[in-house]
Amino acid sequence: VRVNKGRIKQTYKLRFGDTVRIPPIRLTEKKTTPAPGRSLLNLIENSIIYEDDQLIAINKPSGVAVHGGSGVSYGIIEAIRTLKPDEKFLELIHRLDRDTSGCLLIARKRKALISVQDQLRHRKTDKRYIALLCGKLAVKNQKVTAPLLREALKSGERFVKVDKNGKESTSYFTRLKVFKDVTLAEVKIVTGRTHQIRVHSQYIGHSVAGDSKYGNYACNQRLKLRGLKRLFLHSAQITITH
Repeated sequence: VRVNKGRIKQTYKLRFGDTVRIPPIRLTEKKTTPAPGRSLLNLIENSIIYEDDQLIAINKPSGVAVHGGSGVSYGIIEAIRTLKPDEKFLELIHRLDRDTSGCLLIARKRKALISVQDQLRHRKTDKRYIALLCGKLAVKNQKVTAPLLREALKSGERFVKVDKNGKESTSYFTRLKVFKDVTLAEVKIVTGRTHQIRVHSQYIGHSVAGDSKYGNYACNQRLKLRGLKRLFLHSAQITITH
């Protein structure tokens, strides 16, 4: 950009009579987003566990993003829109991490979207997860209230840590079954912070099995040798007022 035919500092304030020249901008032709493949469409279609005229509930497969972006061309919502091209309104009510499986709700009507999101915001829902945790949980029931702070790394990747300046977060861990070196647990979350269960699990010394970001490397390697190669976190149920 030139002002009065010359370069100018960014602190300069334009005055009446100044001549500003903006060079031509070259715009590359927008690439069309590829449509979801038939295998993904079949997978998502077979993952629908409930639907009515207001919403759709999906048992989201692990490894599938909920929406396109960040290097992913398409996700669950794009697949659903492709499967149901005549629907005027289809929106994600909430989200799950890409590697987390389980209950995911999609709204078919705006009033359903607003209603359930309002319930989530005011903590009027009941969300429970099943997690396989590294090590043996010593106590059957445990409440974790460590505040969580979200940071963005230089790569743009999200990273969450326990920090006194973070947002208040509450998780309830219930031990279901203890194995040789891992524990199956139910986790009820009151707040829905990014990576909450994964970071709270790490905080109590029992990371979620298969977690490459916050997990226990040695534990994950042992589980891989047994053929367990995914993040063992599953959204088992979500209770809402319909």
